[in-house]
Amino acid sequence: MRLQHLHLLLAIAQTGSLRASAQILNVTQPALTKALRQLEDEFGTALVLRMPKGVRLTSAGELLAARAGTAMRELERGREEVAWHLRHAEAQVTVGVSPVAAILLAPGAVERFGVRWPQVRLCVRDTLYPRALEQVRAGELDLALGPLPTGGAGRDLLVQPLFDSDIVIAARRSHPLARAKKLAKLVDADWVLTGPAGGPGDPRNLRFDPSGERSPQVRLECESFATLLALMPRLDVVGIMPKGFFERYGPAMDLIELPIADTLGSTTIHALYRADTPLTVPAQRLLDAFVAEAAAQRNIVPH
Repeated sequence: MRLQHLHLLLAIAQTGSLRASAQILNVTQPALTKALRQLEDEFGTALVLRMPKGVRLTSAGELLAARAGTAMRELERGREEVAWHLRHAEAQVTVGVSPVAAILLAPGAVERFGVRWPQVRLCVRDTLYPRALEQVRAGELDLALGPLPTGGAGRDLLVQPLFDSDIVIAARRSHPLARAKKLAKLVDADWVLTGPAGGPGDPRNLRFDPSGERSPQVRLECESFATLLALMPRLDVVGIMPKGFFERYGPAMDLIELPIADTLGSTTIHALYRADTPLTVPAQRLLDAFVAEAAAQRNIVPH
């Protein structure tokens, strides 16, 4: 099989005509017919069904064309990467990551990226939404990974969901409510808000009281999880944490996950970038690495 055979199948799938396919490929129709016959002989089956008004791929032809499309895209990606590599000896990609993305995705993704793009300088910044969206819009970040506002990101940004991050309710081990199993038991507790009001770390998003008459009281606000980890072991406050973040740092700080039986839900982590400006080749490859790492995490992270 040659590359021209792959182009041939894709052209037929696109045009539904041998004559039009020959024109696209800049070959004569007899030469195209000969190449098609060689390909069918190689696979031992008909790949094209001739009809009174054109041609179409058989089911076997469609299967092969799908593979051909993938192969051609990978070849084009290879050409693109080599061309970029020859033109740019150095480059930089700046990505903003939320705490969950930093813990669960960044190590594997950065490693994947570094193996293929060692000459690219990578700048990883800690970001919390909605500031991350502003930084992407301003061009300070090539892309960002994290949750989205309730109203979405807006049409000026492209959004790609990566994985769902479960949340837990955490407190220090000596907290009087450390054994609470119902959210209703925590409505009068002192809560900590992490990040902006209305965000994933806001306890007022949880359903404590079906009637909606009672809501938790926020006694402490922390902009970062680093501050949260510094304060929670010393105070009788209750807070929301991403499960992956808690499992990594909570026990070492003598924090525990409260055995809440109520459904707490999860937060979807997205990749987002500007719609009006194509990602650079290295930025796109970094995004590919994060997507691959997220796919791997979905198979090992409990939901």
